[in-house]
Amino acid sequence: MHYYEKEVVCALLDMGGCIRLMRDVLIDYSAGRTIQTLRSVLPVSERKLLGLMPAANTAAGIMGVKAITVFPDNFQRGLPSHQGVVLLFDLDTGMLKALLDGVFTPGEAVPSGGDGLLRKFAHFAVTGVRTAAVSAAATDALARKDAHTLCILGSGLQARRHLEAIHLVREIREVRVWDIVPESVQRYKTDMEAQFGIPVVDCSGNVQAAVSGADIVCTVTAAREPILFGAHLSAGTHVNAVGACGAANRELDTEAIRRARLFCDSRESCMHEAGDFLIPLRGGEVAESHLLGEIGQVLSGELAGRLSPEDITVYESQGLAVEDLAAGNYVFEKGKKMEAVV
Repeated sequence: MHYYEKEVVCALLDMGGCIRLMRDVLIDYSAGRTIQTLRSVLPVSERKLLGLMPAANTAAGIMGVKAITVFPDNFQRGLPSHQGVVLLFDLDTGMLKALLDGVFTPGEAVPSGGDGLLRKFAHFAVTGVRTAAVSAAATDALARKDAHTLCILGSGLQARRHLEAIHLVREIREVRVWDIVPESVQRYKTDMEAQFGIPVVDCSGNVQAAVSGADIVCTVTAAREPILFGAHLSAGTHVNAVGACGAANRELDTEAIRRARLFCDSRESCMHEAGDFLIPLRGGEVAESHLLGEIGQVLSGELAGRLSPEDITVYESQGLAVEDLAAGNYVFEKGKKMEAVV
């Protein structure tokens, strides 16, 4: 059994490679070439969760499970809110072939192969990279080709990863950032301008100023109530809705959903877990048919995405176990090749 500690995971899971991999995974998922169940979530208490996400892609020879805990108040202790491991099993024998650890705690240095500017930000490396990589794949499929202005609501790890990923699929010339913690926005601005050389505008005092006129908007917060309002969205905007998890939570208001051509990673997951869509659906404000389909169908050419430059598009991300396992297997295979060279 191979064990990949967090430093190795972070060094081997490069964003460009992960974006290409996620495109393939999303197409495979929508084509029915993968197997997974809805995530099983055990509520330990009101704000503490233990989740299990099993999946398999038999054609790719991948089988395993992600086990993760979500403890949102951990930031008050200087600990990551999301912690977990990816377990990979041999498809022929069922034996455990790899365990990947991906949690960095505040104060730890990220290895030289990773992103040195993230050293103070706790994250689960596999999920941290693959989530942003999936958003980048969706952005490449749905955003206008001339999209240059990126707005990010939230300024934590995923805000950083999303800039890293999306600037690989679009020429980003300006980043606007909003967060309820102004100090966090200032840290983001300092770090990201140094890393990418792209101007970052501090919009911590005004979410409307951050959103209005933006070509791409990413919501990566822990909000339970809307922070992105349809009235603020300009024609032609693409939105990656990433942060809200659970049928009772949402980052987008009803008008944002109603105005959009809406796509998701998994129709099954969206119909059970995506409060952004389920709340207006259950309120009779949109029909089930308003969810047009899965991003894998758009990537494969089966389904039309953006129809005109004026369309507002929304990609609703819930996160899939097959994504984590594909990313974990990517690390496993790269690690084996490195061992063979040595």
